[in-house]
Amino acid sequence: MRKEEAFTQLIKENEGIIFKISRVYCNTRENQKDLYQDIVFQLWKGFDSFRGDAKASTWMYRVALNTAFTFLRKEKRKGTSVTIDNLHLTYEPDDPILEKRLAQMYAQIRQLSDVNKGIILLLLEGKKYEEIATITGFSRSKVATRISRIKEQLRTQLVK
Repeated sequence: MRKEEAFTQLIKENEGIIFKISRVYCNTRENQKDLYQDIVFQLWKGFDSFRGDAKASTWMYRVALNTAFTFLRKEKRKGTSVTIDNLHLTYEPDDPILEKRLAQMYAQIRQLSDVNKGIILLLLEGKKYEEIATITGFSRSKVATRISRIKEQLRTQLVK
């Protein structure tokens, strides 16, 4: 299989990773699209260096989170932005109650620090602590401690 075909297949199989990170780290659709493109570009640049030591999704998460952090630093230098909450969306959810709960959850996650956003997103994806540690570069015990603190913080925020 050619390099381009293998890369395209990898992106198609794991595009949910890129979409979720873009949605969590950006408030506007324009920024979400920009971050999505930046992540795909960084994945392409690093595709030759991916040795397969870890799962492809683990590598993709690591690249995507690092790209999101860099993107946010650039955006903070730019200045103001418009939040997605003020836009009229044409998407009609199948279950309005579920959609409302998801919106509340994403709103609370957006209030976390950049690193904690990534950690909780990985946990919600069903990643094990060991894999989260590999992706983030933290030890397993540090990941466990952070997750415990994040959960408590989210519980406190949701009760308010």
